Amino acid sequence: MEIKTGNLRFVDEYGRTLILRGVNLAGSSKVPYPKGATYRREGFFDHRNVSFIGRPFPLEQAREHFQRLKTWGFTFLRFLVTWEAIEHAGPGIYDEAYLEYIHEVLRIAAEYEIRVFIDPHQDVWSRFTGGDGAPGWTLEIVGFDLTRLHDTGAAIVHALHGDPFPKMIWPTNAHKLAAATMYALFFAGKDLAPQTTIEGESAQEFLQRHYIAAIRKVAHTLKDLPNVVGFDTMNEPAKGYIGVKDLRNCCGRLRFGDFPTPLQSMLLASGIPQEVHIWDIDLRGNRRVGKRLLNPRGVRLWKEGFEDIWRINGIWDYGPDGTPRLLRPHHFYEKDGHVFDFNQDFYRPFANRFAREIREEMPEAIIFLETEPSSPAPRWGADDVQNIVYAPHWYDSITLILKEYYPWIGVDFFTEKLIFGKKAIQRSFRQQLHRYIEEAQQYLMGCPVLIGEVGIPFDLSRKRAFRTGDYSAQIQAMNRSLRALEENLLSYTIWNYTPDNDREHGDQWNDEDLSIFSRDDQKNPTDIHSGGRALESVLRPYPIATAGDPVALSFDIRTKVFEYTFKPNVSISMPTELYVPQYQYPNGFTVEAPHARLEILPGEQKVKVWVTQSGEAYRLRIFPIR
Repeated sequence: MEIKTGNLRFVDEYGRTLILRGVNLAGSSKVPYPKGATYRREGFFDHRNVSFIGRPFPLEQAREHFQRLKTWGFTFLRFLVTWEAIEHAGPGIYDEAYLEYIHEVLRIAAEYEIRVFIDPHQDVWSRFTGGDGAPGWTLEIVGFDLTRLHDTGAAIVHALHGDPFPKMIWPTNAHKLAAATMYALFFAGKDLAPQTTIEGESAQEFLQRHYIAAIRKVAHTLKDLPNVVGFDTMNEPAKGYIGVKDLRNCCGRLRFGDFPTPLQSMLLASGIPQEVHIWDIDLRGNRRVGKRLLNPRGVRLWKEGFEDIWRINGIWDYGPDGTPRLLRPHHFYEKDGHVFDFNQDFYRPFANRFAREIREEMPEAIIFLETEPSSPAPRWGADDVQNIVYAPHWYDSITLILKEYYPWIGVDFFTEKLIFGKKAIQRSFRQQLHRYIEEAQQYLMGCPVLIGEVGIPFDLSRKRAFRTGDYSAQIQAMNRSLRALEENLLSYTIWNYTPDNDREHGDQWNDEDLSIFSRDDQKNPTDIHSGGRALESVLRPYPIATAGDPVALSFDIRTKVFEYTFKPNVSISMPTELYVPQYQYPNGFTVEAPHARLEILPGEQKVKVWVTQSGEAYRLRIFPIR
């Protein structure tokens, strides 16, 4: 089955409308194998001598995991690679063995009729700035001493902070000096740091050229695999300092822990101690709870022979009395009267360049676009690359950030306003997700939408379910998110499936634990479902391919009743195909489909439906046999 882009939908070669479902594979692909988990300090700074072969899993485990994913109906995967995995040894030095490894992994995926798009993943730039993605040398080449990032407040890093690591503090690194600087250099170095060059070219050109070349190597390696359908441009491309109106004020929506202003961050990097605000977050939102002196020993962040990038570029300097002075408080906000628009001025040209170079290797590659979570879509036109998909991320924010499930309380992902009451929450979640469809129609020329990340933490309430075995909170939390996706007829890839997830360290990255599979939950290795988490919500019937136009979709996890309404198109000779998981119907099921021919394929967990009448909305229902 081919996957093509149409008007606000995916279609196959027969003209059927596709709804794609899958997972992100894998959460631990962010870190080296086998002992690269973020809590490990040993060998952390030996970043050129690492390997990602074994991410997402050793080859000998591939068939086990792909068989499970196919059984679970997840046949469209967002497959994680990182720039570091490809080019960790130095600029232009590629890990050919890793490239051969991922080719073999995805060749095996094709045996299970699993299709993928490649996600060049990064979070807050790099492992060395508290996330993942870029190689360590990208920081070193512009002057950062990696061993001093933590002590100067330029990043909060799990391996250096130690355990317990504050929950969901890692995103705050996007507005700390190291990551915020690297994003500014990568996307906007020509405008914001013209004095900063690398080997004779602008930092922007050097970094983008190497990043795109690395991902192009992946495309070159995989271009003979028909199940690789496209590429994401970059996971959650962040603005960093771009757009900050005044460097004397805190920036960023999520404020948690020590939170220096951009100016304070620059001074800290130059060895000037700063008293900074400490922030906390709860149901009421962000609030200041105290102050703390950072970098009391006056550690200087920059390597020998390097000066502060932002001092060189005229943002601040020392006055005649030796006191630091801010010279350009609005440097990242505007230039020559033009107020910067990250999406239009910087992300859009990058995405176009990325797409053109990937298509030198794979001309038919679908390009998946995304921006920072909760940011609007870029505005696309006829002069931009076509054959695109809008792939934003959406989460139940309170559940994700606080790691608590409140059935009666939700939050608007975009406005941060609280919502009260189960019905109001479900309505709001549906409306929030519909916004992406509206953006695709308004800004992206009606391209299809796929929610690239959605999911819930499984270590809710301080890992209560791991002690009690009661996953009811996780089941309900996941259900209200997936219901909202169904109500919008959206395709999605759940975050995430991590083969080496465990209860102590979760997905092996910054103490996140969102995997729908865990070895620690696997009691019977011969049972394909054993190890699955919240499967009552996760495994849902859905229309794989519809000979017509989808209208409405619902699945009740309590009654197991599935309803699907669509407008049939009898000019399409191929059937409507449904995935019906045996897990939800252990005693079998009945299909209510009047005036239609049915073919039920229990071994494939599929139902095929041929409807003989066109035009009118047609409803079919599936009921469990008790």
